[in-house]
Amino acid sequence: MVSVVIGVVVAAVTLAVETARDHFFIPSTVAKENDSQKKVDASELPFTVSVQPERGEPESWTMVLDRELTADETQKMQDSSSPFSYLRSLGGHPLGYASFLNNAPQRYMDQQTSSGRMANIDTFKIAFLSTRAYPVMIDDWKVVDLTCVKSSRKTVVSRPSQGGAAYEGISLHLPPRADEPVLTDDTEGQGKPYFDSRFIEVGGGQSVGALRVEAIAPAGQSCEWGIEVHYTDAHHQDDYVQLKDGDGNPLRIHTESAPANPRQKWVFGSVPWTPCHLNPQGNQCDLA
Repeated sequence: MVSVVIGVVVAAVTLAVETARDHFFIPSTVAKENDSQKKVDASELPFTVSVQPERGEPESWTMVLDRELTADETQKMQDSSSPFSYLRSLGGHPLGYASFLNNAPQRYMDQQTSSGRMANIDTFKIAFLSTRAYPVMIDDWKVVDLTCVKSSRKTVVSRPSQGGAAYEGISLHLPPRADEPVLTDDTEGQGKPYFDSRFIEVGGGQSVGALRVEAIAPAGQSCEWGIEVHYTDAHHQDDYVQLKDGDGNPLRIHTESAPANPRQKWVFGSVPWTPCHLNPQGNQCDLA
């Protein structure tokens, strides 16, 4: 009987020791696994980017082409139910009109109207993608490696803006003015520095963060530029990095405005088709 009791006690003591040992090693094992996961996570790219021009036909637009339209093409353009689509089929590059930020600070509104007309914009959507398990926050960006040349476009066709609505996203000039990019949403904060109060978060289960960008080139010029963004993450990275394309080369974004003195310039929409290059009477051509 005594030996049975002793055996039970020994077994109980052994079980208690093993249980205590397991409880001691479990946190250590979990910690090592977490450290290993973090190292793997930190070794992955914080994010990749995708840049796509905005699709669809805006209400107001300008189309620029590298050549003059023939008489036959001009007639087809004017007879078309969708001049926008027709001109795109001829190789035209579409531009929009800058969002009118009527809730922005007065100084920004004054800058918008200083030229007497709304600026052309090249619009694109930039998406940040991340497969990281831990969050990555993008909280600033810089325009880098900006080069601009005089536009060589020969033809301009415009359906001018009659005021322009605000779209969700950001806007900036090239080179950026103080505090740009600014928020274009029709909300509180419109016209104020975007990254002062907002950031883009990816990773941590949120795979994509995207922005609609209105880029405004100097009048009559065509520009190429890159972007550096500042990001922070759970691995104590805190740095600016230059965005790259799918081939690993520095990302280059093309932005242009209408040429200053095109050989052909057509305006329509609120007015009949008007050949501005033939110096018509009236101020219709000042709309574009």
